[in-house]
Formats: sequence, structure tokens, C-alpha cells
Amino acid sequence: MIGTISLATSLFFSLLAAMAYGYVMKVKEEQERAERWGRVSLFGSCLAAVIASIYLWVMILGDHFEIAYVASYSSKELPLMYKISALWAGQQGSLLLWLLIHALASLYLCCRQHMKAAGLLVYALIESLLVILVLAKSPFVASVTAVQDGVGLNPLLQDPWMAVHPPVIFIGYALLAVPFAYAMGALLKDEDQKSWLEPARRWALFAWGFLGAGVFIGGYWAYKVLGWGGYWGWDPVENSSLVPWLLAGAFVHILHVAKRRPAALSVLHLSVIFTFALVIYGTFLTRSGILGDFSVHSFSGTSIGMTLAVVNAIVLIGGLALLAVKAGNLPQGKLYEAHASREFCLLLGALVLVFISAIIFIGMSMPLFTQLIGKPAAVDTDFYVRTTLPLAIAMCLIMAAAGCLRYGLQAEKLGRLLPAALLALGLALAFVAGVRSPGLLVLAAVAILLFGATFVGWHRGILRLGAVIAHGGVALALFAMVLSGGASQSLSQEFKPGESVTIGGYAVTYEGQLFAEDGTMKFYRYLVDGSEVRAMTKLHKNGEDAAREPAIAHTLFGDIYIAPTPPKGADRMELILKRGRMEMGDLFAYRYDDVTMEGQPDGTTLVTASIAVTDGEKVEHVQPTIIATRDGGTSSPIPVFGGQKRIRLTGISGNDSQARIELLPSAEEEAQVAVTASVSTKPFIYLLWIGAVAASVGCFVAMRR
Repeated sequence: MIGTISLATSLFFSLLAAMAYGYVMKVKEEQERAERWGRVSLFGSCLAAVIASIYLWVMILGDHFEIAYVASYSSKELPLMYKISALWAGQQGSLLLWLLIHALASLYLCCRQHMKAAGLLVYALIESLLVILVLAKSPFVASVTAVQDGVGLNPLLQDPWMAVHPPVIFIGYALLAVPFAYAMGALLKDEDQKSWLEPARRWALFAWGFLGAGVFIGGYWAYKVLGWGGYWGWDPVENSSLVPWLLAGAFVHILHVAKRRPAALSVLHLSVIFTFALVIYGTFLTRSGILGDFSVHSFSGTSIGMTLAVVNAIVLIGGLALLAVKAGNLPQGKLYEAHASREFCLLLGALVLVFISAIIFIGMSMPLFTQLIGKPAAVDTDFYVRTTLPLAIAMCLIMAAAGCLRYGLQAEKLGRLLPAALLALGLALAFVAGVRSPGLLVLAAVAILLFGATFVGWHRGILRLGAVIAHGGVALALFAMVLSGGASQSLSQEFKPGESVTIGGYAVTYEGQLFAEDGTMKFYRYLVDGSEVRAMTKLHKNGEDAAREPAIAHTLFGDIYIAPTPPKGADRMELILKRGRMEMGDLFAYRYDDVTMEGQPDGTTLVTASIAVTDGEKVEHVQPTIIATRDGGTSSPIPVFGGQKRIRLTGISGNDSQARIELLPSAEEEAQVAVTASVSTKPFIYLLWIGAVAASVGCFVAMRR
């Protein structure tokens, strides 16, 4: 109840703030009083959003499973770090996090008076729309049935990188509303069109850096945790974050032109409208359920799709309509003086980014488009590779040229020897590493050209430090993508303990399985040139696999990536035992004698069965247990006859006349089972992570100017 009231209060104050700032725009009298009302209202909206967020955290940390969201994404045994991250683990919580970040930014904007009334009007209206989204899919809905313990966080998400990935992404999403509000406010008020460019540039860089960092963190998590061997699968949900990031890059570079060429302001307004609209569109795709059959990351079966579509339409159509009405008031003139100028290269580079964004947009939206005319379908990854590779090459060439040209007609020639040497170096390095694809060889060559040209531009005083770091990071990341993908070697085969294989000059030996003492994990041990690495599998309480992580050996020349596929239920069998009757298993016979049930303080029931096990000569009595809940139960295997077998209690019939048990091989036998593994090399992939970090850090450094 507190959470819903807080959200309703936030909506009231955000609308009140919009009215107050609208009054400031229309009436000259009492503007100071109206602005004060606007600031107070935004503070009230922010405070209400903070209270709602804290209340949800209190519900999660206090195990209040009467709240459906808490029951779905938390549990009593969930570690504290993941209980905290459960706030944004689900759809409802992530929307609340978006609102919280947006509201906190509003306080800074109005209290430091960094934005005028027209921009704050737009920003308050966006805040109202976000509150409506959270109310439409509220995280404070009560559970339909009584729940004694929650489902818990998906084991795949129980990783530090995934704990920080969503908030970093949503900081980028939320803060992209700031340059949008600046731009729309400037159109509404017909104010000096240049006055908003510098603050909008800083906010755009801040948002761009966080959004890029979020995208890169997601890629690293996929590489480190999912075990499919890559870091980017062109998944529609991955692309829904990539497209706004690309368009934000276009906006930042067009803004640099607009500061010197006011005629570019109309293009600048257009870019910021589509950037923020595609943030909401990506949210619509991932949360409407449309991609449920096409993405492992999307939310399926949700009821918020129409609300998101309406909000997206309001932002896009409203922004374009305002631009159309006010376009005649924007400055006119030349966008650039000559083709050999920095203005031309920046605009051309922005156009290439738009083309790349359009291609990815079409690909990620294909399930929606095809659903309108028939059966939904998606494009494959080759579509993205074939279409974006030539554009990536063009992008590198344009960035290299722009980094060595000045604004206006003051072009300086780079000469021919240095570019030729850089191209040859990139081509040679990629070829020696093992790349043979012509397209990838060209991309490697122009990536090294871009890397070198970036430092030439810095030496000439054309590029500042932030641009040097960001552009150099992009070049390094693209070069690493070529090497880690185009020069990779891979194989897949079954390994028995002690068996070895050689790949990329490295000897890989499988050493068998190892089980954690608490039964929560098992490890697949490998030796890579004598150094041990382990692939990890998280286990449910019943011993079944919950989530897997690959083994990665880091070397000077790249990674050796080992992703085992555990055998499915090797040597396991199930028995139904009737009370007092003996049933034969594989090695031993089993008899169910009795059962006791004890209620626990947390509302669960501890069920203990008395089982007699015999090998024909002696009898051993064991007492396997199961923790029974209304939603099912969990149990762990226990050893019999010195660990020759393990048995696990999986159920008791309603009248206690039957017990169901599962027979498992000994831990030693299971550790020696042959395992199929995919082994691949990732040459110099660490350069990709260095480049990705540099690309984001460069954005933050550039803010200081």
C-alpha cells in the first residue's frame, strides 16, 4: 500500500511541476513563485519515488513474499548482494529504477538551475510518463496465493557483473532524457538555440558513457557466464540497447558541428528525438512479450506492451510535431565549407551511424513486422555481420580523416606514407594472427589506421584527450573483434578424465569433476599447459544443474575457452517404494519403513523417511529428508554403503504409504564420467575489454572540457 501511494504521489507532483513550469513560460508575473512551486513539486515527486524504491527494498530484504514481485525474484537464502539487485531483476523493478534515476537527476537540474522552465516542463512530463509505466506494471501487487519462500533470482543472474549491468544501462537510459528535454525546451521557448548545446553535450556524454559501459558489461557477462563462446549474439534485446548508444554517438558529433554551424541544429534536434524515442522503443520490444520466442533476455507474457507503445508514440510524434512547427525558426545556411573539413566528416560519420542503427533496428524489429502480416520470424546473425561490416570499415576511415582535419577550410594533409604504413601494419598483424576473411582483414587494417590517426590528431592539437581515449578504444575494440573472431580455432569432443587435446599450440587435459563440500556447486577441472582452470556448474538443492560457467585460461596471446556440456542424468534411476516392501535397485535393495513430519518456523515441513538398504548380507538404515513447501520441495542426496551409491528422497504419497527415491552413482563415479566440451581460442580478446573500457572512459573525460 505504501509503495502504490508513493507512486501516485510521485505522479501528482510531477504533473504539478509540469503545470508550474508551463505557467512560468506563459505568464511574466510571479515567475519566481511559479518556479519555486516547480522546484518543490519536482522535489516531492523525487522524494515519493525514493520512498517507493526504499519500500520495495525493505520488502525484499525482509522476505515479504506476500508481494508477488518479491516472491518472484528473491528468496530467504539469496545472498545479500543479489537481494539488493533483485530490485531491478524483474520488469516492474527495473522500471522503478528508471524512474528513480530520472527523478534524482531532476533535483540536480532544477536546484542547480541548469535547465530553464521550458526544458523542465518537458522533463517533468517525461517523469509523469515513467510513473504511469511503473503504475501500469506495479512491483507492489500482492501475491495471489500464500508463499512461504520465494523463487529466488535466476542462477544465471547471480553474478557480480549482472548485478551492476541493469543499473548502469538504466542510468544511460534515464539521463538521455536530459538532452532531449534541453532540445525540446529550446524549441518551445524559441530561445537562443546555442545556449543549451554545452550543458546538453555534457549530459549526453555522461549518458553515452554509462550506456556504453552497460552494453560492454553485458557482453562480458555473456562471455564469462553463458558459456556459448561469444560476447555478442545480435540478440534483439542486446540490440535494443546498442541502437540508442549508436544514435547518442551521432547526436554528440552533430552537436559539435552545430556549435560552429547553426544550420545543423535542425539535424541535431532530429537526432535527439530519435535517440530518446528508441530508448523507449527498445523497452517496448523487450517488455511487451513480442520477443518471447526470439530472445533469452526478453520478458514474455506481459501486459504493459500497449502502455509502452503509447508512451513511445507520445515522445516520438510529439517531438517530431514540435520540430515541424518550429523548424522555420531554426537557423539556415551551410553545414560545411568543404568536403575536406572536419564538419563534413563529422556529419558523414553521424550518417553512417544512422545507417548502422537503421539496419540493426530493422533486424531487431523483424519479429514485430512479420507478426503484423503472418507468423513472426527473426533474422539470423549473418544478416547483421554482412550488412554492418562494410559500414564499420567506412566508419573507421571517416573517424581517421576527421581526427586529422580542422574545422572550416584549414585542412592539413596527412601524407600518404603514414596511412599506407598503418594499413599495411593492421593487415599484416591480422594475417599473421590467422585471419583469412577479406572483409575482416580490411577491417583490421582500417582499425589500426584509425588508432594511429587518433594520436596524430592529438599531436596536432585537433583532438582533445577525451576524444583520443574514446576513438582509440573503439579502434582497439574493433581490431580485437577481428582477431578474437576471425583467428579463433575451435573443436568439440568427448573427454574422459586424463584425455588431452592440442589447440592453438596449447595442451588441454580434462582432469574430471570436483564437488563442493556444501553441495551447491561442482567443477570440471582442466589443465591448460599444466595450469588448472575450472568450469563451474551451480546446483539446485536436489543436485540438478542450475547454471553453468565456462573455464577460461588467460594467456599473453588470448584466452582458451572451455565450455563443457554435463551428461544428462548419468546412471540415475527412480524407485517407488511401498511401505514395508523391498524393491530392487541396481546394486542394492531398498525398503521404506516409516516417515516423520515436523513443522518448521518458516512454515515449511521437514519430511524424514526411514529407508533400509541391503546388499544381501548386511542392512544399513538411512534417513533421507526433504523440505516440503506448498510449491514443492528440495532435498539433497545422502551416501549409502560407504558412498557406493547415493539416494535422494523426492516425495511421499498423501497417505504416507509410498516413498519416491532417486538413486545416484557415487561421487567418485560421477566425477569420472566422460564430458563433452567445446574448446576454442580467443586470440588477444583482452584488447576488446581494454578498448571497451577506454571508449566509455573517454566520454567521461570529454565532459571536463
